[in-house]
Amino acid sequence: MADLPSVFWSGWIAVLTLVSLAAMVWLVWSIYFGRDAGHGPESGPVWDGNLREGNRPPPMWWFWLLFGSLIFSIIYLMLFPGLGAFPGMLNWSQGSRIAESYDEYEARFAGARAEIAAMSLAEIQNERGLMAVAERIFRRECAVCHGPEGRGQADLFPNLFDVDWQWGGGEEQIRQSIRGGRNAVMVGWAPVLGGEGIDQVGEYVMSLAGGVDEDHPGKAAYDQNCAVCHGADGGGNILLGASRLSDPVWLYGGDRESIRETLTHGRFGVMPAFDEQRLDDTQLQLILALLVR
Repeated sequence: MADLPSVFWSGWIAVLTLVSLAAMVWLVWSIYFGRDAGHGPESGPVWDGNLREGNRPPPMWWFWLLFGSLIFSIIYLMLFPGLGAFPGMLNWSQGSRIAESYDEYEARFAGARAEIAAMSLAEIQNERGLMAVAERIFRRECAVCHGPEGRGQADLFPNLFDVDWQWGGGEEQIRQSIRGGRNAVMVGWAPVLGGEGIDQVGEYVMSLAGGVDEDHPGKAAYDQNCAVCHGADGGGNILLGASRLSDPVWLYGGDRESIRETLTHGRFGVMPAFDEQRLDDTQLQLILALLVR
């Protein structure tokens, strides 16, 4: 409540709360101790000999229950946030509790976490307990895109446990991918190649797994438009994030229709950056130990 966006809303909440409390006090008092409390006229039909309709207050234990609730509410509003921006005499807030808990956590585990961050990937990989922690961090931070087993999904997110890494599969390369994120762009080639050219280049790309075919009708267009990024032999370029085309691993699908879709409309992939506010050095080192082989 202490971080309300304006003085107006803070004051409005405080006034509304106090008026509501005052109205409740008046209502309870008028029912039990007002001028007409317990003295309403008794008229109308009689039931069971002496039961008549009249104005009688509820039992007194109701009064003490309501009175106690009101006293509790007043004390609570004095001690804790509730009246607009007034923080309460105890100055308590959820934010301060979280900050205190985080400080206690850091004081207790900072040394152990620093030791883990300084360990080599091989040392972490030999510790079953640390690898179990790494798997939990992966499922929390990465599985939504790459799948719970890291095998990719939906022909949109790459498999992290195959032989191909678009931006490189070394420790520092993966660290850079996670920390800084990646933006992969392949433009659509339909305006340049046309329908027939798309088909020819697609067929040539599908044939690269068997080696370069100098006589293929799509080779000339490939060399002119695609080789600058993917290489003359389709080997890819990790510096540019250009995929390898000469193996059976395909992110967006390696069948004829998928490749034609890629060539015609292009592909645009985004890997968000997991900076230190999202993954600290210890968590990053654990994920690297899980991914780097």
